[in-house]
Amino acid sequence: MARASRILMLLGGLAAAAFVAGFLVFANFAVREAPPVMAAADGIVVLTGPDDRIEEGIRLLRRGLARRMLISGVNPRTRREDLKRLARSGLQQIDSRIDLGYEAQDTTGNADETREWAARWRFQRLIVVTSSYHMPRSLIELGRALPGVALIPHPVVPSRLRDEPWWSHAGTARMLVAEYLKLIPSAARFAAARLLRPLEGQATAAVSPQPRRGD
Repeated sequence: MARASRILMLLGGLAAAAFVAGFLVFANFAVREAPPVMAAADGIVVLTGPDDRIEEGIRLLRRGLARRMLISGVNPRTRREDLKRLARSGLQQIDSRIDLGYEAQDTTGNADETREWAARWRFQRLIVVTSSYHMPRSLIELGRALPGVALIPHPVVPSRLRDEPWWSHAGTARMLVAEYLKLIPSAARFAAARLLRPLEGQATAAVSPQPRRGD
């Protein structure tokens, strides 16, 4: 009985250590800067949220890195005129190349909405724009929904992670822990799906070594 208790305590300690180590790796990824995307793709998908995600997607589209851009998970009250204010210099030359997706309510919904959009345009290579802390889970969900599509991450580091250490503010630390807790089951589901079906045809991710800082 005592031996069984010691084994359980050991296993619990190992699990806790793995959890903490994984979180530290995740948090370190969330604050690191990335080089700019240089390779062109078929499309750009921006997962809505704060941290200048939409502005960054518009900048990439203006650079000619893709033919079209999807903004997924748009608030139903948001209209194209609101995007023009975000674009600063207007959308005259790229307005017709931006699609707004209003259906997605979460990251899984973003992936499903992106799948339908990519299938409609027959895109096989996508640049993914979202916050740096949100990127790992986004790639997992998009990989699940888009087998065979190459995903190029273009993370934006939020100012709250850029300006000061994440551990210096309780709110920022809670945000990272909350996202990490969402990432674990998402990764587990994806791994289980990989084991239950052939590996051929799975989505590939051309992972950038570091995320890009926001303005």
